[in-house]
Amino acid sequence: MPQYMLLIYQPADAPMTPEQFAEMGPRWDAFTESLHKAGVFVAGDALERPDVATTVRLRNDQTQFTDGPFAETKEFLAGYYLIDCPDLDTALEHASHMPNVSYGSTEVRPVWDRTGPLATSREQVAQA
Repeated sequence: MPQYMLLIYQPADAPMTPEQFAEMGPRWDAFTESLHKAGVFVAGDALERPDVATTVRLRNDQTQFTDGPFAETKEFLAGYYLIDCPDLDTALEHASHMPNVSYGSTEVRPVWDRTGPLATSREQVAQA
């Protein structure tokens, strides 16, 4: 069955207060439980704030470590769910019930099927 990532984005300029965070917790718990009940849940987690991230790059054969996020953005990746669904429409239906869609956004992206057409064309290019 195809897998889909539900990438959770939060507004960067409006961090949640502790009260808002406490209020949202039960909504996220209920959403996670709904994925379990539907039999589509594979994995999921929240991520720490972008300001505690470290970005790694290789430039001119030198590994660079930079504190902080990769780029300044209006939204930041706050977490994810990995789900197994029969099709994109089912994944979108689940995503439409996520608590953050009223104040942030969710990107739904298929997980690359390494046995599908793209994998075959890459193997052909590698062999040429």
